[in-house]
Amino acid sequence: MSEPLAPQGVVTYLMDMDGVLIRGTHLIPGADGFIARLRAAGKPFLILTNNSMYTPRDLQARLARIGLAVEANELYTSGLATAQFLKQQKPDGSAYVIGEAGLTTALHDMGYILSDQNPDYVVLGETVTYSFQRLTQAIRLIAGGARFIATNPDVVGPSETGLVPATGAVAALIAEATGVKPYYVGKPNPLMMRSAIRQLNGHSETSVMIGDRMDTDIISGTEAGMRTILVLSGVTQREQVERFPYRPTHIAASVADINPA
Repeated sequence: MSEPLAPQGVVTYLMDMDGVLIRGTHLIPGADGFIARLRAAGKPFLILTNNSMYTPRDLQARLARIGLAVEANELYTSGLATAQFLKQQKPDGSAYVIGEAGLTTALHDMGYILSDQNPDYVVLGETVTYSFQRLTQAIRLIAGGARFIATNPDVVGPSETGLVPATGAVAALIAEATGVKPYYVGKPNPLMMRSAIRQLNGHSETSVMIGDRMDTDIISGTEAGMRTILVLSGVTQREQVERFPYRPTHIAASVADINPA
């Protein structure tokens, strides 16, 4: 058995959720122990997800049901990152939103008005109720001058019955119809990493990003100036790492093998 990975000088930890702590509706073995070690070591952390459908409290309840106890303020979604970004760009603005409670609640909390009358932004996130009418309205508003924001570029996502179209796929439809490409806030945009670090009052030089995807987690952590750990408990296999022009700082089988120093 190999020695546990103990990153030196790391104060704050960011980590992806799917493929790192959970796989579908199951806890990855050792994930609860890793969270317990972070708490015991006094290391602040945030669990990140590109999925904007759920509020942190929703996610907290979902994780609790499968055996992972975390606080709502330890969860950070692309919906939260998008709302914070818009508040910085245009405080007290307005938006036409296609998305679920995780996105609309975050925007409300940042003082945004949700409106279909000359909004400043059209904001697209994950939803299970895409409608032709709402997509048409979004296209017309963007064509009329509204700025186009999307929570993340993921084109498909998992569900209990198989793959489903995600934000990136629907954004591509709108972009093709309007000729306007969206600005994506979530991973691999390092903006989400920097926002999460600020929330922890941390610094990139003493932070690490743990993820299972080279093309989202590892590249966004790298571009944010952080150290990175690729875990092999998700979608990436060790031999695939060599295909990328950038490398993770460390590779571990799973978070069970990481011991916060």
